[in-house]
Amino acid sequence: MPTRVAIDVGGTFTDLCALDESTGRFTFTKDSTTPKNFALGVLNVIRKSGLKGEQIDRFIGTGSTMVINALTERKGSKVMLVTTKGFRDVLEIQRSNRTDLYNLRYAKPRPYVPRRMRLEVDERMDYSGKEMKPLDKEGVRRVAKACNEENVESIAIAFYNSYANPAHELEARDLLRTSVKAPYITMSHELSREWREYERVNTAVLNAFVQPKVHEYLTSLESELSKLGAKIQPHVMQSNGGVASFDQGRRTPIYQVESGPIGGVIGAVVVGRQTGWENVISFDVGGTTAKTSLVDSGQMGMNTEYYIQRSQHSGGYPVKVPVVDIVEIGAGGGSIAWIDELGSLKVGPISAGADPGPASMPSGGTEPTITDAFVLTGVIDPHFFLGGQIELDASRAEKAYARLAARLKMKTLDVAMGAIEIATANMVNAIKLVSVRRGYDPRDFAMVAFGGGGPMFATDIAEELGIRQVIVGRVPGVFSAWGMLMTDLRHDFVQTRVVQLDEGSLPELQSIVDEMRRLGAEELKGEMIPSSDMSFEVSLDVRYAGQEHTVSTPAPLRIDKKGLKRVQQTFNRLHYRKFSFSLNDPMEVVNLRLTALGRVKKARPQPQKTPSNVRVQRKGSRRVMLSEGKSLLLPVYDREEISPGGTVSGPAIIEEATSTTILRSGNRMKVDGYGNLLIRVRE
Repeated sequence: MPTRVAIDVGGTFTDLCALDESTGRFTFTKDSTTPKNFALGVLNVIRKSGLKGEQIDRFIGTGSTMVINALTERKGSKVMLVTTKGFRDVLEIQRSNRTDLYNLRYAKPRPYVPRRMRLEVDERMDYSGKEMKPLDKEGVRRVAKACNEENVESIAIAFYNSYANPAHELEARDLLRTSVKAPYITMSHELSREWREYERVNTAVLNAFVQPKVHEYLTSLESELSKLGAKIQPHVMQSNGGVASFDQGRRTPIYQVESGPIGGVIGAVVVGRQTGWENVISFDVGGTTAKTSLVDSGQMGMNTEYYIQRSQHSGGYPVKVPVVDIVEIGAGGGSIAWIDELGSLKVGPISAGADPGPASMPSGGTEPTITDAFVLTGVIDPHFFLGGQIELDASRAEKAYARLAARLKMKTLDVAMGAIEIATANMVNAIKLVSVRRGYDPRDFAMVAFGGGGPMFATDIAEELGIRQVIVGRVPGVFSAWGMLMTDLRHDFVQTRVVQLDEGSLPELQSIVDEMRRLGAEELKGEMIPSSDMSFEVSLDVRYAGQEHTVSTPAPLRIDKKGLKRVQQTFNRLHYRKFSFSLNDPMEVVNLRLTALGRVKKARPQPQKTPSNVRVQRKGSRRVMLSEGKSLLLPVYDREEISPGGTVSGPAIIEEATSTTILRSGNRMKVDGYGNLLIRVRE
């Protein structure tokens, strides 16, 4: 009975999705995340599912919360940066651009490595990769001595122009390996072969900062899986939308910086295709955050200029690795409602998380959260949370909100409703960031809502944005884990080469593409992927001559004269959509990118036929407040008791073990053959 397993480690819950390959049936399990030891939470949810290790023939796990939390909380390793003579202060100088030029509260981000832990070595490559000055080996030995004296745990090597020729980084690594106690060494060219010195150095430093912690987590998890009887090579989810082996995950943990939400976006693509939508907006509300991403023509947006902790007061820290384009805000089920110094009600970004959790939880805290607000307004049945596994206490939620109500001189229920409306407004703004702000009209997209809280907010947000179709997939509370089962192995390669995009440069461009394809095939072959299951995608970062910024433009694997014309036309179209103008100027290529994909066997859900007797079983009714001051007696339906073809008109509540879906007045829901809820929103 071979079984494929995917596990999503969130800020509040750890979710498991398992596919029995012999029957095609899915198993879903949910348990609390264990922040002090993520591996423990993963093992808990496996044991809770009843799966045996010998049944597992593919395992995908993610520790993304650990990576991003280690960076934001600065709970990583002691790092030594080794760089080219004269470039010690790159992390200090950073970039001159500011998020708000006239913001007097702006503060330059503080480097992760203090100046005394940044050492220089004499060496130099030019922009083309030609050696100008050989590596000073004696200088490397002095660095090794300093590393041992400082008891550093991890070393980052980032030499100037090493993206063009990494020979000196490789030479320095070999010398350090023989004489330093630190077991972890990161080289910048392993993560990115792209120019931009500050961004590349910072990426190497962040990788080194989290590597020991991620290495320990993945090694411990791999060992425990082996003890359970699993004999497969486990994989880890990456921020680029693919998966990699644990070995690769230990070497390049920075690729996991935002891997948690990616599974949900992949699942949204699959569900969108099932329901006839190539353009979808994924909307994921978990226990800690709300995440949204836009899928255009079935393709996830990819961000190659990703920043952590960027805000109006800080430029943030750049990470030069591919990350699926996701906007994330601190508005989830555990987000705390509070009052600011001006007496205004606010929600998030601080969350009650898994420990202590919302006030209504058995061992919850005392602060009021969004989950508590939905309990008070009747949306969540306190006796049916997680299908009845956890009994919520509405009186504790009321006490938490009563304290806010007393300060605001308002009714407790109105404050709870106000918290929900504030969270909704924040989520609307987040969706505008991935759509309207980037030239897309949300009315041209369907919304795929998931996470424990997504279906509770979805119809209200859709009406606000003019979105006509909301789709709620099967078991939305563990949807991200389900989406992870739909992933392929993926490796991304990039090479900076600034050349004119014309016929004269075609041989040079093609040689770079061919070399990256060879490296990609090598990586996949090492992961036991046959050539027949390999595929490759190419894109070029193109700009008009004289410009600073580029536009990512798809390109064919064989860039001939016909392909060149197509790339030029595509670039003009994409540039116009992004900037509202195009030119007849010469074009330049700045970076070449190649994605190597290794196809793996995936679940192929088959639609069920609509039965002759369509079943729509009403569970009961209860009073629910959907807007301030208005409490209505609404019908409640059990999702499992609505067969394909079944319809329900709003206002109504649809319950299931992992989530609750709200149908508002004017909404009409139908269940399709895949079990998706298709909600037609009021025009």
